[in-house]
Amino acid sequence: MYDLIVFLPLLGAAVAGLFGRQIGHRNSEYVTTTLLSISCALAWIAFFRVGLGHHDALVPVANWFTVGDLQVNWAFRIDTLTAVMLVVVTTVSTIVHSYSFGYMHDDPHRSRFFAYLSLFTFAMLMLVTSDNLVQMFFGWEGVGLASYLLIGFWYQRPTANAAAIKAFVVNRVGDFGFSLGIFLVFLLTHSVAFETIFAAAPGLAGKTVHAFGIDADAVTLACLLLFMGAMGKSAQFLLHTWLPDAMEGPTPVSALIHAATMVTAGVFMVARLSPLFEISPAAQTFVIVIGATTCFFAATIGLVQNDIKRVIAYSTCSQLGYMFVALGCGGYAIGVFHLFTHAFFKALLFLGAGSVIHAVSGEQDMRNMGGLRGKIPITFWMMMIGTLALTGFPFTAGYYSKDAIIEAAYASQRSGAAFGWLMTTIAAGLTSFYSWRLVFLTFYGTSRATVAPETTDHNAHKEPTDTHHASAHGHEEATVAHDTHPAGAAARTGHHHDDSAAAHGAHDDHGHGHGHGGEPHESPPIMLYPLYVLAFGALFAGLLFHHLFIGEGRESFWGEALVYGASNHVFEDMEHVPLFVSLLPTLMFVIGLAVAYYVYLMRPGTAERWASANKPLYQFLLNKWYFDELYDLIFVRPAFWLGRLFWRGGDQGIIDRFGPDGIAQTTLGATSWVVRFQSGFLYQYALVMMIGIALIISYFMIVGVR
Repeated sequence: MYDLIVFLPLLGAAVAGLFGRQIGHRNSEYVTTTLLSISCALAWIAFFRVGLGHHDALVPVANWFTVGDLQVNWAFRIDTLTAVMLVVVTTVSTIVHSYSFGYMHDDPHRSRFFAYLSLFTFAMLMLVTSDNLVQMFFGWEGVGLASYLLIGFWYQRPTANAAAIKAFVVNRVGDFGFSLGIFLVFLLTHSVAFETIFAAAPGLAGKTVHAFGIDADAVTLACLLLFMGAMGKSAQFLLHTWLPDAMEGPTPVSALIHAATMVTAGVFMVARLSPLFEISPAAQTFVIVIGATTCFFAATIGLVQNDIKRVIAYSTCSQLGYMFVALGCGGYAIGVFHLFTHAFFKALLFLGAGSVIHAVSGEQDMRNMGGLRGKIPITFWMMMIGTLALTGFPFTAGYYSKDAIIEAAYASQRSGAAFGWLMTTIAAGLTSFYSWRLVFLTFYGTSRATVAPETTDHNAHKEPTDTHHASAHGHEEATVAHDTHPAGAAARTGHHHDDSAAAHGAHDDHGHGHGHGGEPHESPPIMLYPLYVLAFGALFAGLLFHHLFIGEGRESFWGEALVYGASNHVFEDMEHVPLFVSLLPTLMFVIGLAVAYYVYLMRPGTAERWASANKPLYQFLLNKWYFDELYDLIFVRPAFWLGRLFWRGGDQGIIDRFGPDGIAQTTLGATSWVVRFQSGFLYQYALVMMIGIALIISYFMIVGVR
């Protein structure tokens, strides 16, 4: 069964990718989606069989390779943590495949798109079923490759290519640390297999290793290097810049990669390696600080973004920070529970945003929307459910998992937990504000849409018109009137150099003639049915599963999949937190909703006045804390300068000049004189011969014969 779960998506990717032209686009969609649906059904069976029936398993596949002491077997490690991830990955992927039937129906490269989706799913399944660090790294890199292909799917767009390259490069930075961490773990334990590593973990406490000129705690250094990979893959502070730009890919890609699967790989990895992190308090503190910082800073940026998908993208970044705060505080089950619930409501929000984009002919700028509540009522209610779950409305999925993280941060005795609690609490209010801001700007008020005329040209909606991605240039010129109203919003977008193509009037990812001129229209049923499934999960996943994940049944449910140290009493301490701590997240939800309601519905124009009064702060947030500009100055420009130096000075100036090009030029120069004697005239040849004979005779007459 587990072989089928993992390899059926690979089979679908192979069929659609290699034979898509022969079998046709529609059959490619059917093949990939059907095989993935079977994988999803088996994953749910595995979830109940493993999580409730405790039928853990180790499924050997083959010996991958053996080099000296390093033996790497290809096997599937099936425990509750794996079962949870199997459900998340296959469920969201199946829903995205189904949704893409409608969303991509006019794209001439649908077979390639579905092949990439299934390939990504296979790589993610390889990652979460891995029994050793090398196999995990294989899936890790496979996910990176597939994400590069999906983000740059519309390769005709320079911004999509730039975003794909940026995601690939930034993730390689984190993966470099991840690979060093694997090397160090092997050095310490002489194995990459999880069972051997976990068995040896207690004996590693107190050991040091000489690295970077100092004697560092071995486990702490290994955990920090491994977490560096998680920072890249899960878009944490300092390695986060790729995630918002990845919105250049089609919206189904955003839902699959950046809501439920790829970005949660780092969370899964830290949870899987809990035995190592449990014996390194310093590493756990670092995880808390990075997660809390990410949680807060991404939420602040989301306050002022105008692209509907980018608001949700920064929300993803912030929610991932929540998960790492939970992991750092020792609440591994809580972090994974938020991963589980977040998958439903964030995928719902992304696909709902795709339905909105479909309704308004490819527009993504919320300043050009408004008044859509009555025109696309189903999409409106789906987005409302997703927003309620994200902001922690009582008894929705987010209420159970996100509130538990805040309580765990308050109760934890780990260093940095107080900072984590403060940042997550503030971020809860910010999340509520920007989430309801999205709803109010998009669905309430009067329409500000400037609907594009109907078109059947595939590229007409895909090619940005004279626009440059902010991250590529490191510059964004912002206007004060960022989300105001109607009266000149559309006109202002013409000179507002925002970081999305939509802000320039270019139609983004929808891009296939879905859009129709005239009134906004509801999406077809094939795009709405997946939303119903996700809405059910967003409403009830927390209620149905919180008892198993973080309640009284957690120990039986998780078994040995998650390891807690003897000093880890986070769950017991959570039961004794003050009442105000438990009520605070809900209070922050109410405050954020009230402020957004006042600013955007009761007193339109308030946001414009606030932005004018706090222009430096507004510019700072709109330009995403200037990380793109900073990295461009520190890394990109010096790299290009160094590359040009080696290219022009080294390659062209030295190697080519004195090597192949120099020899070639010398040869050409010499032969250019020699060929002059080859004129074809007999008298010239006779003259040359006579001169030669005269020179020879003269030589012997002067020098003499010896």
